[in-house]
Amino acid sequence: MSKLSVLVALITRENDYQAEQGAAVAAAAARLGVKTEVIYADNDAVNQTQQLIKVILDSEHRPNAILVEAVGTAMPQVAKAAVGAGIGWGMLNCDPDYIGEMRRTSNLPIFSVSIDQSEVGRIQGSQIAALVPQGSILYFEGPASSSVVQQRTRGMMTTKPAGITVKTLRGDWTERSAQRSLHSWLALASSRQMQIQAVIGQNDAMAMGARKALEDLTSEDRQRWEMLPFTGCDGVPKAGQEWVRRGLLQATIVNPPLAGLALESLVKAAHDGSRPAERTLIPPRSFPPLAELGRKKS
Repeated sequence: MSKLSVLVALITRENDYQAEQGAAVAAAAARLGVKTEVIYADNDAVNQTQQLIKVILDSEHRPNAILVEAVGTAMPQVAKAAVGAGIGWGMLNCDPDYIGEMRRTSNLPIFSVSIDQSEVGRIQGSQIAALVPQGSILYFEGPASSSVVQQRTRGMMTTKPAGITVKTLRGDWTERSAQRSLHSWLALASSRQMQIQAVIGQNDAMAMGARKALEDLTSEDRQRWEMLPFTGCDGVPKAGQEWVRRGLLQATIVNPPLAGLALESLVKAAHDGSRPAERTLIPPRSFPPLAELGRKKS
């Protein structure tokens, strides 16, 4: 059997979790003897679509399968084109409805592997409850079109305290985007009317970007903001978890990298003729544990 070839399409290099995904692929590929190529879309959904269509149309160099963490939508038309060309299709951190539909008409490996994003949001809401039982928080969301963003926000809203008011700012998963977003909001007169009690990022990079925006404040204002709890999500050992240990973040949520797990599923399917499970959900966890976070606050 020829060596399995897999293309892995990720969102951006400017994100610690995405870098961890790439590293997980490299480690799994070396262990399993698989040929892989990792490409990044630079946070551009159109660019990601074009990258993948180019690969799909290249009949001489098509991979056996494509693993995608989508920038925006779940890319149903690109998935259909890939499967039509005989290429397996795996979605990372996304669980689109079309996966089941496509599996009914094709024997290719078509599947999704995702962190339980709703549970991520519920954990984040519980972290908020442990840190700030009432008042206003700044909440940095990722791109509006992302199902990950939508699920995390809905989950957070179900577990946050009723007395918490959420002011949402937008980012694109990078430090730079949150830094710009908070800087612009702080320039508004209305921002001074809100007594913010915490800064919550849907990922660690945006939480840290928000901290960087404070560098332009006066010494007194900066000191007040820096005393607030900042939390994030992704929990990469050398980034989010380390920032918690250093006190730069009060908490994060550990999301294991999925790309290596998805690659293992593809290899198993290729070796024994099985198909990966249609849908695999991986549980996240709070760092530190919620009980410990409550003790720290008290």
